[in-house]
Amino acid sequence: MQTIQEESQEEHWKRNLYVCVFGSFTTLMAMTLVLPFLPIYIEQLGETDPESIIRWSGYAFSATFLTAGLMAPVWGKFADHYGRKPILIRASLGMAFSIALMGMVSNVQELFGLRLLIGILGGYASGATILVATQTPKAHTGWAVGTHAAGMLAGNLLGPLVGGLLPGYIGIRNTFFLAASVIFIAFLATAFLIKETNFKRKTATSQNVNQGEGFWQNAPSRNMVLLMLGCASLLMFANYSVEPIITLYMASLHTLTQNIPLLAGIAISVTAFGSLLGSARIGRLGDQKGHLCVLVACFLFTALTLLLQAFAWADWQFIALRFLMGIGLSGLMPAITALIRHNVSGHIAGTVLGYSTSAQYLGMVLGPVAGGMVANLYGMTAVFIMTAGIMATAALLIGISRKRQHKVASHLINPINR
Repeated sequence: MQTIQEESQEEHWKRNLYVCVFGSFTTLMAMTLVLPFLPIYIEQLGETDPESIIRWSGYAFSATFLTAGLMAPVWGKFADHYGRKPILIRASLGMAFSIALMGMVSNVQELFGLRLLIGILGGYASGATILVATQTPKAHTGWAVGTHAAGMLAGNLLGPLVGGLLPGYIGIRNTFFLAASVIFIAFLATAFLIKETNFKRKTATSQNVNQGEGFWQNAPSRNMVLLMLGCASLLMFANYSVEPIITLYMASLHTLTQNIPLLAGIAISVTAFGSLLGSARIGRLGDQKGHLCVLVACFLFTALTLLLQAFAWADWQFIALRFLMGIGLSGLMPAITALIRHNVSGHIAGTVLGYSTSAQYLGMVLGPVAGGMVANLYGMTAVFIMTAGIMATAALLIGISRKRQHKVASHLINPINR
């Protein structure tokens, strides 16, 4: 029976992966394409005061990520009980209709409400991460999660570009309708092409409750998972504490052009491009060499590139360092996800990976606030030094955990599965 199950899983996991990559790419692109024209759309909806436009732009942009972060563990728990595929179907269909409705709003309050609703009903990318991590054979988890992360990065990278180009040709409202149509295609692909294997619907029995409690009482696994959740939050905290000041920091360097927004856009894009190139390759390296080793190396490499950015004196140096940093960042989330998956059983994997998503959103919220405070108090260079220190600290904590794991393994007959 086990052999038949393994063969069935081997037959479907790659197709599941490619559908999830397409779905995550389209949903994230649709979520981020609004950024370039959001203030213009809010002005078209009747807000004429510049301060009001800025305020509502911030509210509308943050609303989706706030509700998505709050709902991630909830949908993760639902996925553990009812399956990951139904969650993806719900998310893609809900996002398709919500984004279509954004093209029909008549005032900014309706737009804000729909941005909140997208965060509640969405979560395709986080749900797809759970499905990929749980349906992929453990020997290929790092590569699969890295490939999926590349699709997510591509969506985040191309979304603002598409949002900057399409409205000029088809209008803002039609841009929403087109994005909703593409997500509906992802819904159809998810519904008819994904096949979830080896999943049995869980009921709220005392046995399942005890199994979940047993995990949190299991010190070695619990501590490793908590460390990974902390690393996920620190990763986003460090990354997003820097991005808001990139434009101002580029203006302080020796530049070849006076178009500072263009240079800032390039600096942000090359980071995502570096991550796009490296995520699948470094994920496969983690499968081969061990994810803890890759995690330490990537955190240290990212810390070094951040520290060097603090002392860059020309725009080309800063952009080159941002590209290298993107390569280092690309290995972090796949390794964190793989380690979480390897240290939890399947019946609570969705819940725990949902917590990981919430931890990332927490870092995304706190990072810009902390970065702005440090920049105001100590200057922009201090922000890069601070984030480099955070990355180095994370590497130190993981290194200590790795040594403890080896000590435990030396006292056991069967070594711990990395």
